[in-house]
Amino acid sequence: MPFSIAVLLGIVEGLTEYLPVSSTGHLVLAGHLLGLSDDDPATSSFEIVIQLGAILAVVAHYRTLLAERGSGLFTRDPRSFRLLGALALAFAPTAAAGLLLRKTIKAHLFGPVPVAAALIAGGVVMIVVERLRARSASRGADGLEHVTPVRALAVGVGQCVSLWPGASRAMCTILAGQLTGLSTATAAEFSFLLALPTLGAATLYEGYKARHVLELHTGLTALAAGFVVSFFVAWAVIASFLKYLHARGLEPFGWYRIAVGVLTLWLLAR
Repeated sequence: MPFSIAVLLGIVEGLTEYLPVSSTGHLVLAGHLLGLSDDDPATSSFEIVIQLGAILAVVAHYRTLLAERGSGLFTRDPRSFRLLGALALAFAPTAAAGLLLRKTIKAHLFGPVPVAAALIAGGVVMIVVERLRARSASRGADGLEHVTPVRALAVGVGQCVSLWPGASRAMCTILAGQLTGLSTATAAEFSFLLALPTLGAATLYEGYKARHVLELHTGLTALAAGFVVSFFVAWAVIASFLKYLHARGLEPFGWYRIAVGVLTLWLLAR
């Protein structure tokens, strides 16, 4: 893989991983535009492995919280165990669904048409939910302490939908959190933290299975470039997105998704 393409894919990954627009979907579309094969196992594995940069961006941004909750596990701090339990409950449904459906998803849904359909459908759902929430006087429960086991499990079930490339893990988890009564900002924060076990497990699994293919066809230099770029871009996006959510809603991202999906289908039909 050329160095320049690795950098471009790293930028796309970092920009889209934590926004409700689907990083996988954008990587598939970007790869298609750059002339990369949809069926190339090295390309698809590269796109998953560079998620490690975005994962570490969460660690960097939440380093204080993670250090406090991590040490709290040894001092038996109830807040630490509640957060760990919530993350475990939210991760479990996706882990099970991912293992069962991984081959089917990679065989049938990693293409521009399924991605475009998911982008459009997700955009419509996002707009509808945002407008319904705008009619409500309540902004939702604010703070990670409000992520109860029931809410965490609901977010986990919502995250399963994001296995469809283009649906967006961030969108599915944030919307699920909103629908359970969490504020948008708190739902987003829990979504970011949930990325650690979810994306971490997917990255390690895919990286180990495709290690020989990646080394032979991608190269360590390209992997390193994609990793570093995605880390710094994702870190900047996390901080900016949280500030944005405290003041505004998600509807603009819904219209963006619809526009990208429609444009993709139009270009493919030409």
